[in-house]
Amino acid sequence: MTLFTPTSVAEQAIQLEDQYGAHNYHPLPVVLARGEGVFVWDVDEKRYFDFLSAYSAVSQGHCHPRIIAALMQQAQRLTLTSRAFHNDQLGQTEQYLCQYFGYDKTLLMNSGVEAGETALKLTRKWAYKVKGIAQDQAVMVFAEGNFWGRTLAAISSSTDPSSTNDYGPLLPGYQLVPYNDLASLEKAFQANPNIAGFMVEPIQGEAGVLVPDEGYLRGVRDLCTRYNVLFIADEVQTGIGRTGRRLACDHEEVKPDILVLGKALSGGVMPVSAVLASDEIMLTIRPGEHGSTFGGNPLGCAVARAALDVVQDEQLAENAEAMGQLFRHRMNALRADTDLIQLVRGKGLLNAVVIKERPEYGEETAWELCLRFRDNGLLCKPTHGDKIRFAPPLVITEAQMNEACDIIEKTVKGF
Repeated sequence: MTLFTPTSVAEQAIQLEDQYGAHNYHPLPVVLARGEGVFVWDVDEKRYFDFLSAYSAVSQGHCHPRIIAALMQQAQRLTLTSRAFHNDQLGQTEQYLCQYFGYDKTLLMNSGVEAGETALKLTRKWAYKVKGIAQDQAVMVFAEGNFWGRTLAAISSSTDPSSTNDYGPLLPGYQLVPYNDLASLEKAFQANPNIAGFMVEPIQGEAGVLVPDEGYLRGVRDLCTRYNVLFIADEVQTGIGRTGRRLACDHEEVKPDILVLGKALSGGVMPVSAVLASDEIMLTIRPGEHGSTFGGNPLGCAVARAALDVVQDEQLAENAEAMGQLFRHRMNALRADTDLIQLVRGKGLLNAVVIKERPEYGEETAWELCLRFRDNGLLCKPTHGDKIRFAPPLVITEAQMNEACDIIEKTVKGF
């Protein structure tokens, strides 16, 4: 049993979603009404630490004033032209992104999964036009346990039955290899000359914040170069300061051929995503072959520049590194005091703990613990049953982190 008793306002909001919305999510029963920085408030004005950050989209904190100001200023001027015409914001943002991340070209989309789809299409175009693979023979390799969205293209690479059941036939031309296994990756490259690209998360988020061995990303880079395969880094969740560096790939000083970004690219204000690559890769797509009505819209462009300025000016990657070390230190100390926490892992402010099931809750143990966290003023969510992901906004201070860790400690010890 939990201590949470919804008010009539909260109950009504939940009931409306249940009655009129698709049942494709299982949200924690809390109804949020506003947010600022690392905090959100429900309809009863109860305050919570947000330790999910909309799956890292709100890395700059809720309603960051500089991002909101950019949004409001641009919204009063011009919001959408479609790509049928030029606008005065797109070129500036493309230049900014290319110089910020060190690439020749960028292609702006909206959601993260659209960016992943764009990377896939670019890789196939490059395979046929540059690498010389015979038409319709290109193969994409993915790591087992990956998650990059819910489109048919994305779930066709999934090893999670809840993503794939009853959605077949899935897309052909995919091959899976174990994550964090360079030997298996090289074996796949050796066996098939038609492999065009390898798409991988530097840290697997949805799988439970799986951090690969040191040297894995360097090994991926070396193998992709040796076998003329494109290295596509899905940094939708790990990028833009989340792991303590500008990109998670920066921990090993490797540069992917295609970089996929989203989520924090807009600070959680609106959907903005981007794919960055060299001229050789990006210019394989010609006019009319790929696009999006909203991709590269003036509003999203202005917001994205402001969001990246905040990350750089406020040194959020550096703060994520320091606060992540503090969080893991506190969690490992807690782990020594209780068998409820079996493992702590992560980088920067992308972390997870593995929970030991309690007999009275079984597979719902992590979910029940998240309900208790909510009751005590902290919001997070389980993933894959027994893992709880902790990813607060990167603006969190040392005092706030310690207060949040106190809540976690109190909740775990009282469970």
